[in-house]
Amino acid sequence: MEHSEVVLILDFGAQYTQLIARRVRELGVYCEILPFNLTVERIRQIHPIGIILSGGPSSVYDQNAPKPVPAIYEMGIPILGICYGLQLIADQLGGKVDAFARKEYGSAILQIDKNEDLFAGLGVSTSVWMSHGDSLSQLPPGFEPIAHSKNAPICAIRNPGKKIFGVQFHPEVAHTPEGKKILSNFVFRACGAKGGWTSTAFIETSIRDIRTKVGSSKVLCALSGGVDSSVLAVLLHRAIGNQLHCVHINNGLMRKSESEAVVETFRNTFHIDLSYVDATDKFLSRLSGVLDPEQKRKIIGKTFIDIFQTEAEKFSQEIGFLAQGTLYPDVIESTSFKGPSVTIKTHHNVGGLPDNMKFKLIEPFRELFKDEVRSVGRELKVPEDLIGRHPFPGPGLAVRLLGEITKDKLDLLREADHIFIEELKRAQLYDEIWQAFVVLLPVRSVGVMGDGRTYEYTCALRAVTSVDGMTADWAHIPHNVLSSVSLRITNELRGINRVVYDISSKPPATIEWE
Repeated sequence: MEHSEVVLILDFGAQYTQLIARRVRELGVYCEILPFNLTVERIRQIHPIGIILSGGPSSVYDQNAPKPVPAIYEMGIPILGICYGLQLIADQLGGKVDAFARKEYGSAILQIDKNEDLFAGLGVSTSVWMSHGDSLSQLPPGFEPIAHSKNAPICAIRNPGKKIFGVQFHPEVAHTPEGKKILSNFVFRACGAKGGWTSTAFIETSIRDIRTKVGSSKVLCALSGGVDSSVLAVLLHRAIGNQLHCVHINNGLMRKSESEAVVETFRNTFHIDLSYVDATDKFLSRLSGVLDPEQKRKIIGKTFIDIFQTEAEKFSQEIGFLAQGTLYPDVIESTSFKGPSVTIKTHHNVGGLPDNMKFKLIEPFRELFKDEVRSVGRELKVPEDLIGRHPFPGPGLAVRLLGEITKDKLDLLREADHIFIEELKRAQLYDEIWQAFVVLLPVRSVGVMGDGRTYEYTCALRAVTSVDGMTADWAHIPHNVLSSVSLRITNELRGINRVVYDISSKPPATIEWE
């Protein structure tokens, strides 16, 4: 998709890089993240109005420290260096970085020495979030200091003639309350942005692009009923009408009445051509006796692909495109800076459709973050109960039922999960929570009901608050709500006699249990 104005972020491996992009987009300006070693030729092709150098875990003195091509400072494009980005500016333009400076992590007070351009509209001081080891000890020629902190005498710099700025703190995080204003000053004052990157503009451009790309061909879309696939289906239908054919596969691992709701909503509300495939028996037979969570994932992914491919072949003469709800974080992950990493577990979402499907891909959301997809969905009048629903993993309840998967245990888990969500909605807590669900444990314990002894399963309630799922804190649900959930589950369901609440944050735990 072409954009009239782009702010380019060069990624040096910072944990906050995606957050910088989101903050700039919130200002109504399109922002793209690309690897730190982008060539001058590629930058010229993108024609950015500004460049942001992200933070990163390296020191500029490390032997293999990631650095941009020095020519970027001579391109006449405004530049903002954040944390490690500031140190790069100093190192590459003749200043000095002190590797033995006093480290600074956490909140600090920034004293503003010059409050025009980058700090326009701010007072004499503001609270900022620091996270750095090295510090600037000598300015590069042509630069002047514009702010300092107790531990960093040079905390922000500028070269007004070249419109190059650097800050030692992180303006993109919530712990820097006026950070958005600082980014706004860079984007609008230094870069001269006009704005206009909105959901409405995205929809109009996407519809035009989809119609041009698709022509008279038909498009196949796997519709899970989650946020991404739901909004994707409605956008495609708005663009090409009955040229869209959706397929919903019920894998038997969905939440209570979920498949029925998907069919009802998309056939009757949006009048979308939809095939419904109940593959419960096939999924459950292949999962029978499997205990290992990674094995479960692989079986579910493979089975989904097999069934979807069978469905696709029914329309192979008519279908020219396959639509996928790929999001920008997925794209970034495959193109951005890569440091040493460990595979924690296979990604929750089912993917990996084979290359021999002979369809061209269409991915309208590959430039969007999750919150932007939700915004597009609201603009398209997708029902709020779909837009605001909590994330749900591709393997579904299989990763929330620990141990062997059986139909009886799935039914038990489905009912318990339904009760938990129902009580959160009743207490008006659902929208405040990022994700909430029940996990059925392969643990039985003794209980008492009436005059009888029971020996039944234990279930765990899991609820977390988060911004993007990268980190999460356990939700502090009032005790009376937890009590109501526990009473209902143990009273209404035969098979669970003990309910526990998970108070683990991420890290060290993950949000899902498997």
